[in-house]
Amino acid sequence: MAEFKHFPVMAKEATEALCLESGKVYVDATLGGGGYSAIIAKKILPDGKLFSFDVDNDAIKAASERLQGFKNVKIIKDSHVNIREHLNEMGVEKITGGVVYDFGASFYQLTNGERGFSFQKDAPLDMRFNQDADFSAYDVVNGYREDDLVRIFSEYGEERFSKRIAKAIVETRRKSPIETTSELSDLIINSTPRIKSKIHPATRVFQAIRIEVNGELENIKDTLRNILPVLETGAIISAVTFHSAEDRIVKNFFRDNSARFHEDGKLEILTKKPLTATEEELKINPPSRSAKLRFAKVIK
Repeated sequence: MAEFKHFPVMAKEATEALCLESGKVYVDATLGGGGYSAIIAKKILPDGKLFSFDVDNDAIKAASERLQGFKNVKIIKDSHVNIREHLNEMGVEKITGGVVYDFGASFYQLTNGERGFSFQKDAPLDMRFNQDADFSAYDVVNGYREDDLVRIFSEYGEERFSKRIAKAIVETRRKSPIETTSELSDLIINSTPRIKSKIHPATRVFQAIRIEVNGELENIKDTLRNILPVLETGAIISAVTFHSAEDRIVKNFFRDNSARFHEDGKLEILTKKPLTATEEELKINPPSRSAKLRFAKVIK
């Protein structure tokens, strides 16, 4: 396995929002390389407990090594959608401290050529967060109807040339399946006009396919809805998002469950506007420029 590199975005801000203290239960819903978990685990010693979730085998291996010195951390291989069920099985009734989310793909996933997320490295079309899952990017590219491809490219990638690209994919795969990232990237380049942009022509389509493969947006909706009932009064939800569709889901969830907007609301929104990465962080980790951090507190 290549070295697992992942930069936890706004780690200080996202974890400080949880008001970390000993004796409480916390959840890192998106473990990744263990960046957030390492900060949380250290600050909740000696009596705090942390449950960390991920579906990526590579992430779990890397994070397990990083966190091996902490006895107060339990790593669980499963989606953050199923946090509630796992806590119930372990007899944990409430998350008394809070939960932190870092939605989207990790730097490692996006840059490891073998995982098939990147148009910059030739690999089989894959893009699965969970390597044990059956459904992959290959299935989307070679199995989806043209109108469904147009929909996901438009909705998840905000791709202006969705129809052209979808049509080209369908015409190409009639002759033979599209099997690699390079094949797909070349097809996108050849089916779209040359325009001046800092963004590679395949960026938005690859993002859209990744989101579809992993059910990312639906999972965000589901995990937020499932986690709220197991959060104790005073517990915090801290969520980092990386594009407008993710941020909109978090923003709307906070609003729809806010006491400010609804008489029976259970949340107090603590971020009127989302926090963004500092100039110092942007120099170290340029992809953090698109990140937004929102947090809210359970009040009843």
